[in-house]
Amino acid sequence: MLTEIETEVVVAGAGPTGLMLAYELALAGVETLVLEKLPQRIEQVKGGGIQPRTAELLESRGLLEPLLQRGASREPVGGHFAALPVPLDCTPWQTRHPFPIGIPQWEIEEVLEERAIAAGARVLRGTAVSGVKSDDDDVVVTADGLQVRARYLVACDGGHSTVRKLLGLPFPGRSGTHQAVLADIHLSAVSSLVPQQTGHMSTLMRQAGGYWAMLVPLGGDRYRFTFGRADQADTDRDTPVTHEEIAAALQAVYGQETTLGAVDNSSRFSDATRQLEHYRAGRVLFAGDAAHIHPPLGGQGLNLGIQDAFNLGWKLAAAVQGRAPSGLLDSYHAERHPVGAQVLHHTSAQRVLADPNPSEDVAALRDIFIDLLRLPDTNRHLAGLMSGLSLRYELSGEHPLTGQRMPDADLVTEAGPTRLSTLFGSGHAVLLDLAGTVPADLRLPPRVDLVRATCTDDVGAAALLIRPDGYVCWAADSSAVCGDILLGAIAEGLARVH
Repeated sequence: MLTEIETEVVVAGAGPTGLMLAYELALAGVETLVLEKLPQRIEQVKGGGIQPRTAELLESRGLLEPLLQRGASREPVGGHFAALPVPLDCTPWQTRHPFPIGIPQWEIEEVLEERAIAAGARVLRGTAVSGVKSDDDDVVVTADGLQVRARYLVACDGGHSTVRKLLGLPFPGRSGTHQAVLADIHLSAVSSLVPQQTGHMSTLMRQAGGYWAMLVPLGGDRYRFTFGRADQADTDRDTPVTHEEIAAALQAVYGQETTLGAVDNSSRFSDATRQLEHYRAGRVLFAGDAAHIHPPLGGQGLNLGIQDAFNLGWKLAAAVQGRAPSGLLDSYHAERHPVGAQVLHHTSAQRVLADPNPSEDVAALRDIFIDLLRLPDTNRHLAGLMSGLSLRYELSGEHPLTGQRMPDADLVTEAGPTRLSTLFGSGHAVLLDLAGTVPADLRLPPRVDLVRATCTDDVGAAALLIRPDGYVCWAADSSAVCGDILLGAIAEGLARVH
């Protein structure tokens, strides 16, 4: 006998993507239920790097500070491209968070789940999705004795997505060519080869005994250990990683004096590259690894998924609440699919450059690429690409700021000094008037806030309409901020965030 329940949105998967989406939906007042097959969270470091753009987005919702309180203290180190020995410099992108932030994935999930539940979302663990049926009006999800009827289902259930398989959707791309192991471990003895502190990724990579490996100190005797070998036979992804397997790799690369104490958790992964052709199938949408997988190079996966959730959350909330203009929900696929494709593209390039056993030609290419990375323009380009700071959506509008992220500027409002990021804690869009000419009687739709402020720095416009995910969808210079032309332009911009 199935227990029948109703909700507005079902989210499959309580990883960072699913929990971030649940928080965004709950913040907008959408009844949200998260179904997670695991009975409890696995305390694994896993994708534990927050890129600068993700940090900005989390800060805009007041989520970054509780995460920083959990992060290990470390010297700030620039990101990397293909583990090449030139740190990426994000400072030219006008960000307050120019360095990746290391926080274990399980702690990110814990904070997001706490905040999502506090905002009104429900999370059911030990509840595996086993059936999905949808029509023009709703979707019915079957999961461990439950039958849940909802307006929409969002699959955030990982690279081996059950929802995707139940719908029979192809996942085109390329199978993995290399396998590797990721483990959180304790060392009972260490050699001089074991790193004592975290540094740039290029300084942590080692090769010996036919293995490539990376040990990242986590504090005390704890380490994150990643390793593989070129001649490793294909192993089923679900085959348990043995204590002996990890110990053999450790001693081959870090010497016989390095002794494995305990293994907290471990898993296998590959460099497979795949992407759904469409992120929406009727009333079912896909985000995070359920929509795209790629080689784990440059710390992209967790960040790509969280940014999917920020893009989708406010759009799906508007659709559920009947205030979305035509095409708004479909713009999720239109905007995020190219971003995912770009990450698949550059991680494939990194896979070549990061090959631990490069051919003579690839070694020569690496040398040339390292020289290029030392050029400011090349470094800036790749820093923007890897951090997400250079992302620009193709939105209609003539102003050069349209579609760009809005840096976190210092403002002064009637209430006193503040920062732009603090204006987005409610998940609303913001109409920012920096010239004092937006009419006081302008009627704004729900979840759009008018903020009048001054700014010492020139942000490039006199008035801006900024979406809940921090991207400019309309802007005007002082010469255009007047009369009926302004009202018409604002109305056009507001239609994009309704």
